[in-house]
Amino acid sequence: MPLRPDARASVSRRSGGFALLIVLWTLVLVAFIVAHLTASGRTEIRIARNLVANAAADAATDGAISAAIFNQMDPSPDQRWPLNGPAREVTIGHSRVAVQLEDEAGRINPSNASPALLEALLRITGSDAESAHRLAAAIGEWVGTAPDAAPQSAIAAYRAAGLDYGPPGEPLETLDELGRVLGMTPAVLAAIRPHLTLFGPAQPSPASADPVVTAALATIAQTVPTPVSPNQPPQELLTVRITATAFGPDTAQVKRTAIVRVGANLPGGYMVLAWGGSRFD
Repeated sequence: MPLRPDARASVSRRSGGFALLIVLWTLVLVAFIVAHLTASGRTEIRIARNLVANAAADAATDGAISAAIFNQMDPSPDQRWPLNGPAREVTIGHSRVAVQLEDEAGRINPSNASPALLEALLRITGSDAESAHRLAAAIGEWVGTAPDAAPQSAIAAYRAAGLDYGPPGEPLETLDELGRVLGMTPAVLAAIRPHLTLFGPAQPSPASADPVVTAALATIAQTVPTPVSPNQPPQELLTVRITATAFGPDTAQVKRTAIVRVGANLPGGYMVLAWGGSRFD
């Protein structure tokens, strides 16, 4: 039976409304896909831009450290950047770099410092007298400066503490190694670490020492003679810690530290002892 004209019009309107609904949902889906692709593209562009900016800042730190090394090799002392002073700002490419130079001889070298100096440092940074004395002796056993390198009693103490190792009786390879010394805690290591170095003499230079090291030196000045280390570099050699912090485009920031020995007697005039990483921090 054929539909009446008004029924056919009603069916047509319903079909048209359904088709319009499909079109609208299709447009919404297309808009969502376009928005997602646009957002993803912007994110990838932003990531790529950040990678480029960080790479530029990273290269700028290396360039600034190299510039500082060659500055310290200048034969005219008055042309060299001063040590232990305010940071100096240089421009490398499109990055601004703050360069800080410190005399490494102002820090305490736990591999060859006297037990009395280590004990004084520990006490000044917060350890009690008994703990400081015991820990300074343990460091001496670890690095081999104790009268008997790695004595059996020291090894037995490590075993009794449930540790499967003992003092190697050798100079430190990293400052992190101090964390393995019996009695050392993360808090104590964090307190003394800013005043330590792997590259300094047995007796720090008072002229370059920070207030904490200066106080430790003053504590032992009347009781302990100045030790002479066979590993101490000649006086004509300078050991410098160079810290470069680069501020590149798009808020990029990179920090790097190098320790360099400078002197006319060295091949090429300088020797890089450490560059980047955490082994000397």
